[in-house]
Amino acid sequence: MRRVALALALALPSAGGAVAADYPTKPIKIVVPYAPGGGADAVARIVARKVSDNTGYHIVVENKGGAGAILGTEQVAKAEPDGYTLLLGQSGPISINPAVYKSLPYDPVKDFAPITMTTAYPYILAVNAELPAKTLQELVALAKSKPEAMNYGSTGVGAANHLVAELFNSKAGIKMTHVPYRGTALAVGDLLGGQLTMVFSDPISVLPHIKSGKLRALAVTSLERSPVAPEVPTVAESGYPGFEALAWHGILAPAKTPPAVIKKLNEEIVKAVKEPATRELLANQAMQAVGNTPEEFVAFIQKDIATWKGVAAAAKVTVE
Repeated sequence: MRRVALALALALPSAGGAVAADYPTKPIKIVVPYAPGGGADAVARIVARKVSDNTGYHIVVENKGGAGAILGTEQVAKAEPDGYTLLLGQSGPISINPAVYKSLPYDPVKDFAPITMTTAYPYILAVNAELPAKTLQELVALAKSKPEAMNYGSTGVGAANHLVAELFNSKAGIKMTHVPYRGTALAVGDLLGGQLTMVFSDPISVLPHIKSGKLRALAVTSLERSPVAPEVPTVAESGYPGFEALAWHGILAPAKTPPAVIKKLNEEIVKAVKEPATRELLANQAMQAVGNTPEEFVAFIQKDIATWKGVAAAAKVTVE
């Protein structure tokens, strides 16, 4: 833990140093390590547009998906640390991948300088409305009465919601069969069809079905109730104090980016994220705006990596 903290601190530029007063002098690129159209892409474009509107900076978004977000993340890790190539980072490639992959072409601690977390959201534990469990406690009781007869879907072995489910199963003392899919839509489709017991899903994928009555939300994984589903209790308040699992997005630069560049980018991105118009756009994506300091972002990443490494090790989850 201490070594992780030290490495993160070294990757984060100090407050000193200077940068040319005319930075930026050319377009800034934000690399999104996913295909266009998803939540990460939406966050990058919303933030880029608002910062550009506020400052006049020319900011472009480049999608480089593939290999579990590894390709785009690696591209930024190896980019020049000059402030012109940034990463729209996410919990998957930064916090989860180190826990499940035996080797990665980038080090999420040493190769990046965190700038700010832009957004965060909890997972929603959703079940089919026909399941005879209307609360989390009833779901756990049902699972205990039918050991290993129930199942849960995820977006793949080693995916974030796979580990979230394993963390919950461990805390609840239950066993369920894991059914991996190649995307959230496929898992939710089978949940709607009754082939799955539960899915820990991003909010935007299940909220329409929850509102229609086809799915039932039993809990959210944030410590406090989420604005996207304020009527849904947290896992923590449902009998598992301290339970927390957040998905997040944030902006990171390559390690050794000049301190003044990090400071300037942090100030402008945080300002943009916290504006009411931006918050509303992000809320439409079922996400909460954050906008914290580089130091706070470092501390969060440190905790997140440690959490998921522990979960993956306990559940023996690995990806080649």
